[in-house]
Amino acid sequence: MSEQQTRPTQPQHVVVVGAGMAGAQTAVALREEGFAGSVTLIGAEPHQPYDRPPLSKAVLLGTAEDPAFDIDFEELRVTLCLGVRVTGLRADAREVDTDRGPVGYDALVLATGAEPVVLPGTHDVPGVHLLRTLDDAARLRPVLERSHDVVVVGAGWIGAEFTTAARAAGCAVTVVEAADHPLAGTLPAEVAAPMAAWYAESGAVLLTDARVDRVVPGAVHLADGREIPAGAVLVGIGARPATRWLEGSGIALGPDGSVTADATLRTSLPDVYAVGDCASFPSARFGERLLVHHWDNALQGPSTAAAAITTGRAPVYDPVPYFWSEQFDRFVQYAGHHTAADTPLWRGTPDDPAWTVCWLRDGVLTAVLAVGRPRDLTQGRKLVAAGARIDPARAADPSVPLRSAAL
Repeated sequence: MSEQQTRPTQPQHVVVVGAGMAGAQTAVALREEGFAGSVTLIGAEPHQPYDRPPLSKAVLLGTAEDPAFDIDFEELRVTLCLGVRVTGLRADAREVDTDRGPVGYDALVLATGAEPVVLPGTHDVPGVHLLRTLDDAARLRPVLERSHDVVVVGAGWIGAEFTTAARAAGCAVTVVEAADHPLAGTLPAEVAAPMAAWYAESGAVLLTDARVDRVVPGAVHLADGREIPAGAVLVGIGARPATRWLEGSGIALGPDGSVTADATLRTSLPDVYAVGDCASFPSARFGERLLVHHWDNALQGPSTAAAAITTGRAPVYDPVPYFWSEQFDRFVQYAGHHTAADTPLWRGTPDDPAWTVCWLRDGVLTAVLAVGRPRDLTQGRKLVAAGARIDPARAADPSVPLRSAAL
């Protein structure tokens, strides 16, 4: 008989690699699903598992309490292995290799998240920072406390949130963006255009079409010859799935580095699952494979993986992606998934203090971006989930509730 046939149907030991939101929530979801075996949660950081969104906001400014999750892992009978780096996966032996020795598993959940992209040539340059971990925030806090001149490389979500915090701390901030508008990897130019003005309103300088040539201690040199003084540099040019340790393991990875999970978050290897920022999944709703680097995905996916592990059955994982960002005294929310082929439709104008953009595909609502209009977001998210067709004329009228625009 094969190993698969002789192995107990119910796994006795589940190992979760990664102790962020996705990993911690997987441990919780396993117990909620009635899993009675042993659970081991392995995290590379020495800290108790914690929430990441406050890092670019209150934690950075020193105004937040401990961001650790309010989870009693001892009561859940979850063994925490913190400060442990996982270095490889040997599926034939059902073990993960760590810097403290191998750990065996019956079922394995990959929840290693994403890692920030490093600006080439800056790895050993003093004063260059990333913002992904609690230790990153701790290293950046003195920068803000001393009101250094700061250069932010990248006008994405992290760049905007860090700029907001740095300006609140009294820092002079220059933001350098290689594209011609902020959030170029997420939003079209006509939608992001009003967001560019938010930088100037805050007192920050935003330079677009500006490429970094090199960074030296105390300065950032641009490709066009300009030199920008920098007491500190924050690099926020994106993130990639933290999956390099899986190379050579036999697990299927996509061209973006993500673990290619199926619709129930199973991977290409038996009894191995993937959740959160490190995993992509097929979305029938949007007709493509999605890689979602946001908190809500890390919160929702674990229940699907836990159900698959515990019962062998799981609902199809096909959520409406959602995220939010607090920047420049504005609350920005997005739900759904749009492509360049979808048609943007404005509710209000970018000159209004609050506005919404909807994306339509053949009349069906695919995504909603709401700035200061949380009701639009709540209603729009439900409409996207329902695959609702929208009356464009009614949807464009900000005085009409968005749900009333459904046909």
